[in-house]
Amino acid sequence: MRTNFNRLAIFLLAVLLAISGCAQKTETAGEFKIDYSKYTLDNGLEVILHEDRSDPIVAVALQFHVGSNREVLGRTGFAHLFEHMMFQESQHVGQDQFFKKIQAAGGTLNGGTSRDGTIYFEVLPKNALELALWLESDRLGYLRSSITQEAFANQQGVVKNEKRQGVDNRPYGYTSYIIGKLLYPEGHPYSWQVIGSMEDLNNATLRDVHGFHEKWYRPNNCTLVVAGDFDVTETKALIEKYFGEIPGGSKLEASKPMPVTLEASKLAFHEDNFARSPEISMVFPTVEEYHADSYPLSFLGQLLSFSKKAPMYQVIVEEKKLAPRASGYQRSSEIAGEFQIRIRAFPKVNLNDVKSAIAETFERFEAESFSEQDVERIKAGIETGFYNRLSGILMKSFQLASYNEYAGSPDYLVTDLEKIQAVTKEDILRVYEKYIKDKPYVMTCFVPKGQTDLVVEGAERFPIAEESITAEETTASRVEEFTVEPSPSSFDRSKEPFVGSDPEIILPTVWQETLSNGLRLYGIEQHELPLIQFSMTLKGGQLLDDFEKVGVANLVSDLLMEGTQNKTPIELEEAIDDLGASITMYTGRESITIRANCLSSKFADVYALVEEILLEPRWDAKEFERVKRETLESINRNKANPNAISANVFNDLVYGEKHIFRYPVIGTMEFVEAITLDDLKSYYEKHFSPSVTHVAIAGNISRAEAVRTFKPLEAKWEAKDMAFPGYPLPKPRERAVLCFVDVPDAKQSVIRIGNLSLAYTDADYYPANVMNYKLGGSFNSIVNMILREEKGYTYGARSGFSGSSISGLFSASSSVQSRVTLESVQIFKDSMSDYRDGISAEDLEFTKGALVKSNARRFETLGALIGMLNTMGNYGFPADYIKKQEDIVRNMTLDRHKELAQRYIEPDKMIYLVVGDAATQMNGLEQLGLGKPVLIENK
Repeated sequence: MRTNFNRLAIFLLAVLLAISGCAQKTETAGEFKIDYSKYTLDNGLEVILHEDRSDPIVAVALQFHVGSNREVLGRTGFAHLFEHMMFQESQHVGQDQFFKKIQAAGGTLNGGTSRDGTIYFEVLPKNALELALWLESDRLGYLRSSITQEAFANQQGVVKNEKRQGVDNRPYGYTSYIIGKLLYPEGHPYSWQVIGSMEDLNNATLRDVHGFHEKWYRPNNCTLVVAGDFDVTETKALIEKYFGEIPGGSKLEASKPMPVTLEASKLAFHEDNFARSPEISMVFPTVEEYHADSYPLSFLGQLLSFSKKAPMYQVIVEEKKLAPRASGYQRSSEIAGEFQIRIRAFPKVNLNDVKSAIAETFERFEAESFSEQDVERIKAGIETGFYNRLSGILMKSFQLASYNEYAGSPDYLVTDLEKIQAVTKEDILRVYEKYIKDKPYVMTCFVPKGQTDLVVEGAERFPIAEESITAEETTASRVEEFTVEPSPSSFDRSKEPFVGSDPEIILPTVWQETLSNGLRLYGIEQHELPLIQFSMTLKGGQLLDDFEKVGVANLVSDLLMEGTQNKTPIELEEAIDDLGASITMYTGRESITIRANCLSSKFADVYALVEEILLEPRWDAKEFERVKRETLESINRNKANPNAISANVFNDLVYGEKHIFRYPVIGTMEFVEAITLDDLKSYYEKHFSPSVTHVAIAGNISRAEAVRTFKPLEAKWEAKDMAFPGYPLPKPRERAVLCFVDVPDAKQSVIRIGNLSLAYTDADYYPANVMNYKLGGSFNSIVNMILREEKGYTYGARSGFSGSSISGLFSASSSVQSRVTLESVQIFKDSMSDYRDGISAEDLEFTKGALVKSNARRFETLGALIGMLNTMGNYGFPADYIKKQEDIVRNMTLDRHKELAQRYIEPDKMIYLVVGDAATQMNGLEQLGLGKPVLIENK
């Protein structure tokens, strides 16, 4: 999804692009420069090249101007279905080889479909650029002869499982579907969802699919971007070789705006099988992307809801306490737009009261308005966001491709920026009057089953045809023989390009410093962008909670962000926003972390705020009660989310009754209800100490400046004596156990299988992850290829180890269609059993190549560098630990791999947990031979 406000952060790229008549574009902003060149092949393919030699990697992106808005009624979901088909097989590339070849070269790849477009991309070491161009060109120009009925039917199943996972089996999953049907007239391209309908997916035929590809997947309907470390002349020759002979298609008519209007408001409701709390959405039709009014509408959304002094927050969250949060935002797409308000209320709240509160919000907005400073504050955050979006060649590729396809040229960035900078208070008030005030709207009300008394007066039940759990899977109802002859080529495309020598991986230079109070500093200088990211990690987190009051640490990190001794919550929020910065705090199992991101020119001021947050807590009683309410509501909602249920119950089963990790970090309803403000103060006084804290900092800052900035903490922050509890771990299981949590009428079963395993610091932890790679550590893993690609039972399946300084988990998991629960668990069980017998030499070489070569991508962004530094800080690893991991991979043998599998993959001693519909699925699981399923209450 591309929203107008989400684009705000990237528009400042225009500052770096000159508007000139030549093909080469160059401009400088401070010390940073970006160049790109653009040209068009004879077949209409537009090519954009951007050189960036910061890392020995390249990104290839192919943006097609075809999304769900190019579909027709009765044949919806084709664009998204084709996204899946494009990864299957092509004329010169074998079945399921796209992922395998890119991963074997050390790369990553994926795709995405929106209302308006589809994009495919790879990021990989620079020596594999030709491989990526060969693959992309083959599925663009040589796919149709490989689209078979079998492959088509398989991906139909995968897409339907994606819909079950993302729509049918989650709370509020049908919201967008109902809004689309009510807001847009029948036949409007936005009246259906990107993923399509089950009926249309079932009725699609092979001939339909071929026709869609033939029309839309043409060189003259897409943009190719290559970014990174490459030779321009050689790359142009390769692009001409692989793409130049692909025939262009007929001229395609450009999409035209199709804005909609409403004659009267429409109100609808739905009883949601998974919702625990009522939700209301209010949607006004507005304008399409790049329309002059889309810019002030984006600002309007922020002013109404994004800050603590926004009227929606003040009325709905603070005063009336109807909901933990409220949001308003503009969504502009290629041919139409909408302004949406969404409020997920507390349990039992009558949505009539929420509707009245929204009206009061508008009245307050009109009466109190906002200041010019509020508008400037919104603009202030754009610059930092812009540079963050440039932190990586893939993001640059996306931006260049998107502007080229949807605005005609990357140069439109300049116009976009000008329109943002030109937004005034008067513009915002004008669009409010024009599109929102007293205008008709669509309103949807989602309420838990059996709570229709909470629905807004006048709302009508919206009919939704929900899938039967036990119904047999159906695919195309009109199976037909339809073949396409292979396409000719001027050279032998079946010959895979040679991938040259791997680029040398140079580890970033890490500096370290320890202050006199024990605070440890880890840093990496990276001067490409005027950005700094840093984090402060305090060891402890949930581990230091009282066993009878788990959730205190989580509330501490939430409340510390709600003002300081010298700043109210609103004043602190505005101080951060004035700097265009981001400061967040969160709690994990073993730590509390403060993260900050800012322009390097603002670093001193941002650090001062972080120090104030850390050392001068406000302990605001009013904010404590609000944060506590929000936390309780989060816990309540998790009880209706099958994935959250699975994770929480699995941890409880694995860690047992005596270990604190049996509980979620956020706590339980009973624990949180009992927590007081004094509990938070006590935790802070006992457990916040520099002696167990480390700082990770990366970006446009020298070691000297960083140390100078943090050094005053030696005097301001006194070290404490710290002790960490040791909780007993349960004894290893002697046999497997099968457990079930009932979620009535669940369209999917969430499967989670595993056991207590290794700590991150154990000598075998990384070797075990290497061992697991082929089993479930990648797209081409055994469990994913069987469950998704072969059977079509799921959208994805994985396995892996997760540990910290305390023993973690091995788990294998997937969400599968309910009717194949038994078969899917059996596949997991059999796959793990077979894996213990060892893998082939070919699979081991694939694993080695994928893991070692991918290190070329490991240090590109500031976030990646912070991750590396935090690994060192958390576990005491040396600066060259990544090289040591490479040695582990290179030295892995078949015997060692088998030894690790037999030691750590023991399916006969694992916990098998299924979260799904017990009435139809539980009893059949006895056939697994694991005993009678134990029904566990969803507490």
